[in-house]
Amino acid sequence: MKQSTSFHVAIVMDGNGRWATRRGLPRAAGHRAGAEAVRRVVQIAPGCGITALTLYAFSSDNWSRPAAEVSMLMRLFARYLRTETAELAAQGVTLTVIGRRDRLPHSLVTAITAAEHGTAGGTHLELRIAVDYSARDAIRAGTILPDVDLLIRTGGEQRLSDFLLWECAYAELWFTERMWPDFGAPQLAVAIHEFHSRDRRFGGLPTREAV
Repeated sequence: MKQSTSFHVAIVMDGNGRWATRRGLPRAAGHRAGAEAVRRVVQIAPGCGITALTLYAFSSDNWSRPAAEVSMLMRLFARYLRTETAELAAQGVTLTVIGRRDRLPHSLVTAITAAEHGTAGGTHLELRIAVDYSARDAIRAGTILPDVDLLIRTGGEQRLSDFLLWECAYAELWFTERMWPDFGAPQLAVAIHEFHSRDRRFGGLPTREAV
């Protein structure tokens, strides 16, 4: 069984709105709680051997959501970047945002640029946040990232939803019913443990048959 000490993890952060609705809260509260979950996972990722972490924050299809929710999400993204840049830099995190920028508010694009410049020297974790991202568009444009080793999706759905389709060709998939705001160190540990327990063959024979 092949075990890796460092790898690329991608996460579809699903369930913020449902998390809030089930608690009788506005959906915005769920998205704010989701931002806290991002903070937790980014802090613990390097200690789990993760060298690259890609988070799916807003897909190109999400523009179809109510305008008020989209506007709130854009403000939340910008606020997260402004408030977290210094801490990310202190943690040795390099932040990049993938996806289209021509449809994003100017204030968010400004925040993205400042965050990318402010964290450019990080060496402990390469953090990518996908905003207005479509894997199909990325493939057409030839914008390909390193292969994903482990793809995690929270919230109970079991699909890729146009996220890193090329890069996930041989990714191990791990799904959980837990909503993203409730995701943290215990769940990440379980996912990584299961990842290490799998025999990644990449088209070859199982280890026990190859010897």
